[in-house]
Amino acid sequence: MPEALPFALPDPAAGGVDLLVIAGEHSGDEHAARLVTALRATRPDLRVCALGGNHLAAAGAQLLHDLTASSVVGLVEVLKNYSFFKALFDATADWIAAHRPRAVCFVDYPGFNLRLAATLNARRIAAKAGGPVKLLFYISPQIWAWKSGRRFKMARHLDALACIFPFEVACYADTDLPVDFVGHPFLADAYAPPVRYDPDAPVLLLPGSRKQAVGRIWPLLREGHRAYGKRGARVIYPSAAIREVIEADGVPGGVELVANSGEAVAASAVLTSSGTMSLHCALAGLPGAIVYRANPLTYLLGRWLVKIPYLGINNLLLKAPMYPEYLQGAASPTALAAELRDCLENPARHAETRAQAEALKAILRQPAEGTAADWARRTGGL
Repeated sequence: MPEALPFALPDPAAGGVDLLVIAGEHSGDEHAARLVTALRATRPDLRVCALGGNHLAAAGAQLLHDLTASSVVGLVEVLKNYSFFKALFDATADWIAAHRPRAVCFVDYPGFNLRLAATLNARRIAAKAGGPVKLLFYISPQIWAWKSGRRFKMARHLDALACIFPFEVACYADTDLPVDFVGHPFLADAYAPPVRYDPDAPVLLLPGSRKQAVGRIWPLLREGHRAYGKRGARVIYPSAAIREVIEADGVPGGVELVANSGEAVAASAVLTSSGTMSLHCALAGLPGAIVYRANPLTYLLGRWLVKIPYLGINNLLLKAPMYPEYLQGAASPTALAAELRDCLENPARHAETRAQAEALKAILRQPAEGTAADWARRTGGL
């Protein structure tokens, strides 16, 4: 967690603000950056500010605060850092009230973003409350997994929602919220996958992008790979802060740390956390398994509140365990080594994975109602 908090976020560059983007995760930062790049391709003068990360900054947004560096997951972790997030939340609401962007585009990160949308309505800054600021939400919260009742508050507070999975539109059918399927960014023409399959390459170990989660998951991946012991490994890290967590827990010989530079990393199999990178790997046809360990209290609460059969989005979309899931105590070195052995030494496993990757692509290639940039221009007046 950053030590310094910008209680007063910096003023925008001269000329005011057309769009404020708020993306709290590394994956959301990447998706939002593609959106901003597409918007600025037709409107180079578009004035964009962001709470996000390096990708949004590179896309031309004025970065007010690196929100990706503050990302945590789970009730316990949020409570531990409550004062930080409360101060940042208040500073963000005050900044919007002062600078009145034409639109705010929330990108996933619902715990922060949906509360902020409610606050902007309560303060009559949002368009639905008679204010000047349109509220857009890109990448639907997973209401099909938990907290489905959120959709009614979203309909009261938001002006428009864009989904990246085709089945999500129907989840809002009983509300008056305008919802569009805008296509999954991983199936876009300009998509450059960060991984590729190579049967002779090392194993890929992906512990995630949140510091607390990486601290729990990296040792599991490391020991599972060590127990297999027949091939080297690579670890893709999204930021210097995540690299520090990995190195602090120890990096054995034969394991290479690789920055997420955008260039495709070759791999023969993968042990991955359940985040966005697991879908990248699934679409690339990498055989593998999902490994996850949460704070025990967070996990117990999740088991009680979340009613879905799988943690990985590829498994949920296929309704089958393309990537077997090893959660909490099930993620033993012996079990993970056995998975790597099957991925690397069983030809039928890779053939099945390739077929499942094609099935995933077919699901995500359903016709969209326009691009995310088209949606933002139309609904946000950009």
